[in-house]
Amino acid sequence: MTRAIASAEILSIGSELLVGETRDTNSGDLAADLSSRGVQVTRLTALPDRLDVVADAFRAALDSADLVVSTGGLGPTPDDLTREAIAQVCGRLPHVDPALERWLRDMFERRGVAFVEANLKQAWLIDGAESLPNKNGTAPGWWVERPGGKVIVALPGPPREAWPIWQEEVAPRLEARGVGADRYAETLRLTGVGESSLVDLIGEERLRAANPIVATYARADAVDVRVSATGEAGHSARDLVDEMLAELMPHLGPFVFARGDETWVDALGRRLEGRTVATVEIGTAGQLGVLLGRAEWLVFGEQLGAGSALAREHRGAEAYAARVREVAGSDVGLAVRVRERGGDTAVTIAVALDGQVTQVTRTAFLGGESGRRRAALIACAELWARLGS
Repeated sequence: MTRAIASAEILSIGSELLVGETRDTNSGDLAADLSSRGVQVTRLTALPDRLDVVADAFRAALDSADLVVSTGGLGPTPDDLTREAIAQVCGRLPHVDPALERWLRDMFERRGVAFVEANLKQAWLIDGAESLPNKNGTAPGWWVERPGGKVIVALPGPPREAWPIWQEEVAPRLEARGVGADRYAETLRLTGVGESSLVDLIGEERLRAANPIVATYARADAVDVRVSATGEAGHSARDLVDEMLAELMPHLGPFVFARGDETWVDALGRRLEGRTVATVEIGTAGQLGVLLGRAEWLVFGEQLGAGSALAREHRGAEAYAARVREVAGSDVGLAVRVRERGGDTAVTIAVALDGQVTQVTRTAFLGGESGRRRAALIACAELWARLGS
């Protein structure tokens, strides 16, 4: 029976995940990919290396989702129990697949490494399972068809192995089967407004709506508003999202600097329209340079320590902005200077642009490294506003 894949659960297996020895990046990447294909991811779960716990998690996931994806637990050691758990849930006994055994032994022989018999575990299959080739490791994945059309996909834990298998082997199978519903989402990236203030701007009625869903997220570099929808009653998901965005933009528009996964580099580059920027930062420990990275429009960047001779000259930020623009021969000069004050950080930003120099002082929440990071974001926001004025 062929079943369209509309929902999924993701299981991350490995006791090391639960004690913080290893960070799970697979779940987020897989969830993002599935969501982009219109599949609703209903749960992400981290599990210890215990057969009963892992088997129970597979059973529960199969009861509620069309697709269950696991990562980890496919190695050769006794605590790698994903295959045993799947076999138990399916009521099958694992056996050594001759083709996989030949592949494994050949791989070890080519590398001049002795083949330990414990490795045969990585050649196991159960009836009804297909192996998924692993070009970057010794643990093939599994694709298991279940009665009723549900699917189990087991992937190795290392992302360098899991992700290529997912892209090259799993995704094509899912596409051939049919995945997802009519779903669409857009993300607005905001500056100059806190997440709590968005409740009033958006309205509780919109935030509580089931379709489309409007959700807010406080990120390191912005506050995001994500609008997602499922097509219904003759309305496409895209139409529902567009209608909601049309309602929101009169309230949020002044704060929106980017969309989707765009960064400050993208947003500023768009407003610069080919113009170049030179920066000088004082007392920030280089946080502005870290944020802007290797932006093509950033032609010069200088960092001064708060106690340096130049910083002790006490020149205003306007002088620094004008000077760095002149020295670099750029279209725009940007200076940012920070001082801790009363547990927070005073941030002075000056922008030299079109023959004028403007300066403002803002307050960044907290001091220390947190305050310096926020200072860099405030500097970007001021430059973005100045470019748009």
